[in-house]
Amino acid sequence: MNADKTAATDLPTLFDPETCVRKGLCPVSSIRNKGDPFEKHSLYFEQHGNGPEKIIFIMGSFAWAGQVEYFGRIPRYSVLVFDNRGVGNSSAPRGPYTTSGMAEDTITLLNYVGWTEHRDLHVVAVSLGGMIGQELAYRIPERIISLTLAVTTAGGKPWNNFPPNEDKIPMIHDMVFPREWLDAKAEDDPQGRTNREVQSEIYRKRMDVTRPQTFMGTISQMAAGLTHYMSPDRLRRISKSVPKVLILTGDEDHLVRPSNSIHLKQHMPEAELVEWERTGHGIHVQWKKRFNDLLERVFEEGRQRVEDFAPEL
Repeated sequence: MNADKTAATDLPTLFDPETCVRKGLCPVSSIRNKGDPFEKHSLYFEQHGNGPEKIIFIMGSFAWAGQVEYFGRIPRYSVLVFDNRGVGNSSAPRGPYTTSGMAEDTITLLNYVGWTEHRDLHVVAVSLGGMIGQELAYRIPERIISLTLAVTTAGGKPWNNFPPNEDKIPMIHDMVFPREWLDAKAEDDPQGRTNREVQSEIYRKRMDVTRPQTFMGTISQMAAGLTHYMSPDRLRRISKSVPKVLILTGDEDHLVRPSNSIHLKQHMPEAELVEWERTGHGIHVQWKKRFNDLLERVFEEGRQRVEDFAPEL
């Protein structure tokens, strides 16, 4: 058993143990060797599947249950999910945080697990994760095949982060999903429950297997969202230097309005913009199969473009 598995043996996988090939704690601050005890922190991560094509999902581990379940079982893929600093099973160092600092965390994790090759990585990022994904793509565009930025912004909007409290569940769901969808019968649910009932159970399970978010983690992550800004020049640089970029939004997103995705597209002319109707902020949960199918198309188009891609830097 490798060292990172040993360090996290007391942390159960959030997903199917049969697909989990590696999990642990990446000692971010030790690798950077800063020597500041207040900045000491580690990132909890899991790898599912061991295929040659690599996907990193950015926005906390548990958020990606529908994607890990699907892509983690396809032999061609390796899936990497992790908890950002300040949430889940990762530590909460002194804040405030920035999206640029969280992107540096992500690069440290990628290097730690050995995902360092040229044009070898699909990045899928949602909401605050999308802000981190922008910073990541600006730093290591040569390592990325495709970049998916869903329900996110180039900056200027606050990120509302709620503590894992049972009483907050209805409020959270009403903010990230359309009410019509929440009240509808869940697709393929053997118990005939509504989407609201299914999502409430999923959230309760999350609370059982992850640590409660600390006050420091909560306010520091909010600070990262509030201070995030990606200038038009930097957006254009990303758009020109990554073979395939997708911008995805929903028309009923009340947390990060669709106009933010339109702004991204205006300054990322090479990117593809997709907007789904009757869709809220929890886009990859509300339309799990549709989202996964779209990712497969994006991955394929990215692969096709890599060979002849000549970035304009």
